[in-house]
Amino acid sequence: MSIDALSGTARSTARDAAPAAPSRLATALRGTGHALGRSLDWRPWASFGALLLLWFAAHHFGWVERKYLPSPLDVVHRLVVEVTQGTILFDLKETLRRNLAGLVIGVAAGLALGGLLGLSGRLGKIVGPTVLAQRQTALFAWVPLLSMWFGGADPGKIAFIAVAAFQPMVVNTWRGISLVPATYRELSDVLLFSRWTYFRLVAVPSALPMIFTGLHGALIYAWLATVGSELFLNIAPGLGGRLNEGSQLFEIDLLFLAIALFGLVGLAYNTLAERAEALLVRWHAR
Repeated sequence: MSIDALSGTARSTARDAAPAAPSRLATALRGTGHALGRSLDWRPWASFGALLLLWFAAHHFGWVERKYLPSPLDVVHRLVVEVTQGTILFDLKETLRRNLAGLVIGVAAGLALGGLLGLSGRLGKIVGPTVLAQRQTALFAWVPLLSMWFGGADPGKIAFIAVAAFQPMVVNTWRGISLVPATYRELSDVLLFSRWTYFRLVAVPSALPMIFTGLHGALIYAWLATVGSELFLNIAPGLGGRLNEGSQLFEIDLLFLAIALFGLVGLAYNTLAERAEALLVRWHAR
C-alpha cells in the first residue's frame, strides 16, 4: 500500500474518531452536573426566595398597609439593633433553656414508661388506655391545670413542655418495644437474660427506629409547647415575651423578628432530627 493511501486511511480514521471525545466530555459534564444538583437541592431556597420577593413587593407597592407589614430590611435592622444590645440573644437563650429542660424530662419519662408498657403486656393493658386517652387530649387543655399546679413561671412552662414531649415519646417507645420479634424474646430467655439486660441489649436496639420517630415528634411538639407556654403563661424573658411586647407596643418589626426566629429554630430542630433518623436507619440496616 502506498504512503498516500496510508495517510488517507489515517485521516479517515481520525475523522471517524474525533466526535467521540466531545461526546465523552459532554457525558462527564452532564454527570458532574447531575451529581452537583443532587448534592445541592435548591428547591427549598427557591421557595424561600420567592416568598422574600413577594414580601418585598407587597411592602414596596403597598399591597398591605406598611404599619401592618414591615420591609425585610426593617426586620434585619431590628435584628442588628437587638443583637447589638444583647436582648434578643438573652431571650433566645432563655427560650432554649426552657425548651431543652422540658424536652429532657418529657423524653426520659416517655422512654421509661413506654419501655415498661412494652415489656409487660399486662401493664400495657392496664395503663395503656389511660396513656392513649391522655394523648387524645388537646395539648393546650393542660395549660390551666399545669398553671394551677406549678404556677405560671418557669416550672409551669417546663411542665407544659414536658407533657408535650412525653406524648409522642411514650407511644412510639411502647409500640416499638412491643413489636420486637418473638424469636428475640425466646433467644433472650434461652440466654437467661434479666428484664433489664433484655431491655438494654435487645428491646431498645430493635425498637430504635420507632424510638427515634417518637423523639422526632417530641422535638416538634416540645417546640410548639415552648411557643405556647411563653405566650399564654406569665410573661417572662424569652421569644414569646418579645412577641407579646411587640403586639402590645405595636412594634411590627419586633413581631416579625420573633416569628422568624421561632421558625428558624424549629427548622433547625426538624433538620437535625431528620438527619439523625436517616443515619440511624442506615446504621440499623447494616
